[in-house]
Amino acid sequence: MENKKRKGKDYEVEDEEMKMDKFYALLRRYRDARDRRRKELEELDKSEKEKRMKAGTEQHRVWVPSFEWEDFTDQVQFRGQQYMQFPTSSTSPSPLAGGTDN
Repeated sequence: MENKKRKGKDYEVEDEEMKMDKFYALLRRYRDARDRRRKELEELDKSEKEKRMKAGTEQHRVWVPSFEWEDFTDQVQFRGQQYMQFPTSSTSPSPLAGGTDN
């Protein structure tokens, strides 16, 4: 009976070891595939840069806005909204103007 228990434990340990080996093999394959893909992309990027440098058309990837003076002189009108008009001091008394609210 004790011999069967040992065999059962040995099988469990062996089964766990096989699972761990499969897991680590899977990790190795994943890392290898990732590294191969990274190397392929680096080579592709490198060859594209070389092509652009040979052609002399290195493109800038940053957008630089350009403004004209008219962009700042025109009045801005919003769609569907009226300009807000604040009351002036002649149409309504201001509490800071010395009113008699004592």
